[in-house]
Amino acid sequence: MASELAFAFINPYTIAKSRTGGVIGRLMSRTGLELVAARMFGPSRELTARYADSLLASSQADQQFAQLLSDYVRQNYMPDSVTGKRRRVVMLLFEGENAIQKVREATGHLRAGWVGGETIRDTYGDFIVDENGAVRYFEPAVLVAPSVERAATVLRLWAEYTATDGGMVDTANDVTESEGVQTTLVLIKPDNFRFPSVRPGHIIDLLSRSGLRIVGLRKFCMTVAQAEEFYGPVRANLREKFKSIVGHQAGEVLQRELGMQVSEDLKATIGENLGPQMGDQKFEDVVRFMTGYLPSQVAEADKAKLGSENCLALIYKGMSAVEKIRYLLGPTDPAKAQPGSVRREFGSDIMVNAAHASDSPENAAREMKIVDVGRDTIKEWVEKYYGSQ
Repeated sequence: MASELAFAFINPYTIAKSRTGGVIGRLMSRTGLELVAARMFGPSRELTARYADSLLASSQADQQFAQLLSDYVRQNYMPDSVTGKRRRVVMLLFEGENAIQKVREATGHLRAGWVGGETIRDTYGDFIVDENGAVRYFEPAVLVAPSVERAATVLRLWAEYTATDGGMVDTANDVTESEGVQTTLVLIKPDNFRFPSVRPGHIIDLLSRSGLRIVGLRKFCMTVAQAEEFYGPVRANLREKFKSIVGHQAGEVLQRELGMQVSEDLKATIGENLGPQMGDQKFEDVVRFMTGYLPSQVAEADKAKLGSENCLALIYKGMSAVEKIRYLLGPTDPAKAQPGSVRREFGSDIMVNAAHASDSPENAAREMKIVDVGRDTIKEWVEKYYGSQ
C-alpha cells in the first residue's frame, strides 16, 4: 500500500485547555505513523473563510455535519472580532501507509455520544444535543480529513498560507502581554522518537503545568552545523570540567594497576593535558546523539545537511517562562530530578535526559535563532505529495 500524508488540526479550544500533548501522544501511539511536520498557525480571515467554504463544498456523506463543521470553523478559527488578534491552531502532518484512515480512526467520527476514551474525541470532544436532536454544543477537539481527496484539497489550501499565517503566533488572543513575560525554547530530544509513542505528548502534557502558552513548534532533524553552534557554549565547560575528573581517575588507575602514589600536582598535570581531549570527546557524543553523526567524521560541506535524528522544538511564552519550564524539566541528571519532572519520568542519564530547555532569556533568543522554529516545512511536504501549485 502506498504511503499517504495525513493532517490533523488541533483546535484553538483544545490548545487553550492544554490538551495539545494528549492529542499528539494519542495520534503518534495509536496510529504508528511518523510525525513529519508540525507548525503553529494563526489563521487569517481569508484562510478561515476559504477553509469553511471548502467544508461546505466538499462531498461530505452528511451535509448536516458539513454545515456544522463550517460554522464551527468560522466561529472558532476566525480572528477575534473585537481585537483582531488571531487564534492558535496547530497543524500536524503524519506520513505512512493508510495514514488518512489511521488518523481518522484515532480521532473518532463526527457523531453524538462521545464517551469513554477510545478516541481523541471521546476524551477531549463534546457533542451535546437537546431532546429534539438539535445540537446545543459542539467541540470536535481536532479536525482531520475523511478521505485522501479531502486531505489533498485542505493541504493545498493551507500550504498557500504557511508563510503569512504560520510560524510564531506570539500575539494570539489568549497569549499574555505584560511585564515579566518571557519566551523560552524546549527541545524534545531524539530518544523520544525512536518509534511512534506517547512520550513526546506526555512531556508536553507535563509542561502544561506551567500555565504557559505554546506559541510556536517545529518538527525537524538537527544538522551537525546547528548542533555545534547550539551546544558550542557547552564545549568549553566540558573541557574544563574533565580536567579534574580525568586527573583524579588517572591517579586511581595508576595506584591500582601499578601501585604508584600519584601526587595532586601530577594529577593536575594529567588533567590539564588529557581533560580537554575527554571534553571534546563528550561534546562529539552530544552532537552525535542529536544528529546521528560525529562532527569529526563529517566534511564541512556536509554539516548543513539534515541529520538522521528527530527533534520537536516548542516555544513557550508567559510569566517567568524560563524558570517555570526548567523547574518542570528537573536537573540535568535524571537521578537527581524531583518526582513528576520530565527528566525523572523520561530521562536515562545526563545526555539522554528527554528534553532541553533554555536557561535564560538571552540563551533562549540565541537557541531559537539556531533552531529557526518559524521555518516552514509544511509546504515542502505538501509539494512532495501533490506537486507545486
